[in-house]
Amino acid sequence: MGSHEEIMIEDGFYVLKFENNSDETAHFTRDVDTGLIQFHFGVKGRGKFIFNQGRYALDLREEVSLFLYNPQIALPLHLEVAPHSWVISVLVSIKKFHGFFSEQADHIPFLSPENIDRKYYKDDTINPSMAIVLSQLFHFNLHPSIKKLYFKGKVYELLSLYFNRAEDPNAEQCPFLIDEENVIKIRRAKDIIIANMAEPPGLEELSEQVGISLKKLKMGFRQIYGDSVYSFLFDYKMDYARKLLDSGSYNVNEVGLRIGYSTASHFIAAFKKKFGTTPKKYLMSIEKV
Repeated sequence: MGSHEEIMIEDGFYVLKFENNSDETAHFTRDVDTGLIQFHFGVKGRGKFIFNQGRYALDLREEVSLFLYNPQIALPLHLEVAPHSWVISVLVSIKKFHGFFSEQADHIPFLSPENIDRKYYKDDTINPSMAIVLSQLFHFNLHPSIKKLYFKGKVYELLSLYFNRAEDPNAEQCPFLIDEENVIKIRRAKDIIIANMAEPPGLEELSEQVGISLKKLKMGFRQIYGDSVYSFLFDYKMDYARKLLDSGSYNVNEVGLRIGYSTASHFIAAFKKKFGTTPKKYLMSIEKV
């Protein structure tokens, strides 16, 4: 169902790409030694990390990162990737990680002597600069012979941005300023269409609302979310419709109206296109469970 790719940047330094464009949850597993630090980035959709044979789990949401390290026990990777979701993971040995920051170790709290032998778990938001790099790791057109070099540069850039959390006092000199502004505007566009899913604005109106050109909106939305604006909204509406049906509080007509379908037939056709069954048959299937 889903696909994954692992690229060894250097010895003890790996990048893993997980891409699930199907309608079913995909599962990926990998052994991870105790000496490896794990960074996980929710690029699109959602994922879940399972530990201790299912007794413990950590959710990974879109635009959120997880930083995991436990020097006492191994944390094998068991990842569930939800439908239409993408995840980037970086595994790096503690030795190599120290080498990144040996001269500026005091800047990274994780490297302080009192923390080095302790387990470390942290989640954080993915800032716009990081979102751009993560998108570039999924969307590129390169000759295979330089792919590894490209990934090496991008992953170093990603980790640099991850640890550079302080605001830049000279923001106008930041080389990511224009891109960061565009990413923020595109995320705002996503929020607008979700909030108004029943009656979403047209693309030109949307671009005016967020203050970005129509061309940049179209290109940027596809770069960040991997789909066109309305294809993304269609998938979101169908997933939302399914959740409403799951709740048992709404009938088929009510769900269709809530997500913007004025006639039941149009909603039924859209639902069947997405899930391969009608809303009524879907309701019957969950009632039997």
